[in-house]
Amino acid sequence: MQETAEILKDTTPLFTNDTIVFGLLMVCLGVIFYTSHLKTGFWNKFYKIVPALFMAYIVPAFLTTTGLISPEWTTITESGEAVSGSSKLYYMSSRYLLPAALVLMTLSIDLKGVFNLGPKALIMFLTGTVGIILGGPIAILIIGTISPETLSTPIFPTPAVGEFNDVWRGLSTLSGSWIGGGANQTAMLEIYDYNQKLYGGMVFVDIVVANVWMAIILIGIGKSTKIDKWLKADTSAIESLKNKVSDYAKKVDRNPTLTDLMILAAIAFGTVSFAHLGAGYLSSFFEDFVNSLEAGITRNIFTFLSSSFFWMITLTTIIGILLSFTKARSYEGAGASKFGSVFIYILVASIGMKMDLMLIFDNLGLIAIGFVWMIIHAGLLILVAKLIKAPYFFLAVGSQANVGGAASAPIVASAFHPSLATVGVLLAVFGYAVGTIGAILCTVLMQLASIS
Repeated sequence: MQETAEILKDTTPLFTNDTIVFGLLMVCLGVIFYTSHLKTGFWNKFYKIVPALFMAYIVPAFLTTTGLISPEWTTITESGEAVSGSSKLYYMSSRYLLPAALVLMTLSIDLKGVFNLGPKALIMFLTGTVGIILGGPIAILIIGTISPETLSTPIFPTPAVGEFNDVWRGLSTLSGSWIGGGANQTAMLEIYDYNQKLYGGMVFVDIVVANVWMAIILIGIGKSTKIDKWLKADTSAIESLKNKVSDYAKKVDRNPTLTDLMILAAIAFGTVSFAHLGAGYLSSFFEDFVNSLEAGITRNIFTFLSSSFFWMITLTTIIGILLSFTKARSYEGAGASKFGSVFIYILVASIGMKMDLMLIFDNLGLIAIGFVWMIIHAGLLILVAKLIKAPYFFLAVGSQANVGGAASAPIVASAFHPSLATVGVLLAVFGYAVGTIGAILCTVLMQLASIS
């Protein structure tokens, strides 16, 4: 039986030059910040409801949806040949600007204050993990009852030898992504041998559901005070840390000289350079170690150790924490965290441009499974937060450390205060370690749910 021919569609956006796209994103960020600081009128009321960080995320998403820009595209030439293209802005911002932002935001961190936040941050992170593990099989049971055809195994495209089309195998890659990250997602793809020709559909579900959930979390940040009152949360430890860092920043505040700015640039991008260098060696070393293990689950559990992104984030965080015990900490007064925040907003915009809102209507059955899955994850987080009176900060960061990983958790954490970015990073790194184990447990339950 032959496969049906794939119909190619030209999806070239209006702007494909990254220089133009980057300028467009920066103009959007500039307009957002200008309007968000107006003291009167419509915009003043608007930003009391919608946070500027959410707008920095959703405006690029609209630009992608309308076809002005795109993270990747296919161009059909006059001869009928399909040529693929992609933007490198997300790679640039996540590999260069994210580590630079993390070290600048960590310079003034009070590590003792972070530990004084108590166990609630870890409890909420683990609750988010449990929510993903339980959410997958429950979502399959619910959507499978309403729409059985969603779980039916597709005939096309025919998998290669050793691959399978079972939907639960594809969903296993989501569980890996939503507990650990990209390395764990890849590990699940290898463990359960899902048909790689169908894998793109699961990536769509990942992008749509995870990004919509992140948007909801960002909106919640603007209402965190009201949410904390409803949760009856004790935010004293968080406020104490924020005030302590803010007081220190005021104490060392100065009008930065050109020398200050150049030293900040040296600290930021020198760290980026060292982190990439170290990540290259460490990922290669651990890749050899992982490959030396016996093929199977044990090898895949440790796959994250061969991820250069994991080591880049880990090394950056360690360097930032070490520098916080030196005189480099005083550069907070020269605007270290402000420059870090600029880089974070650029990263947010580049993440936003990955989101095509029309993807929600592609394969509605799988999208529905994803949304039900995320609702269960969110519901469990809210329930536990209410029971232990955890602040919304722990709920938001605990969730994003699972679902968004090291690229998103610091964004959400720093939205509360730049000094809190490290909390998001530490939880996200922990997520890498438990990602594959949790995803395997989730997949076993999804397989049982699929055949029940």
